[in-house]
Amino acid sequence: MSEFTLQIDGMHCGSCVRRASQALAAVEGVAVNEVRVGAARLTSAVEPPPVDLAVAALAKAGYTAHLVR
Repeated sequence: MSEFTLQIDGMHCGSCVRRASQALAAVEGVAVNEVRVGAARLTSAVEPPPVDLAVAALAKAGYTAHLVR
């Protein structure tokens, strides 16, 4: 299992957290650990983790995101 964090731009409130959480929960191979305004911590059993799919799901929900190292 690998854990990764995404920085998410454009989030402002609880509704944004809910929308981002729903988008990330729909990504196959990713478990959502925490979503807060501006970031999400995720876990994946897939190697390499499907970071690009998580970023794409957030983009579809209206947010830009990138991997934090």
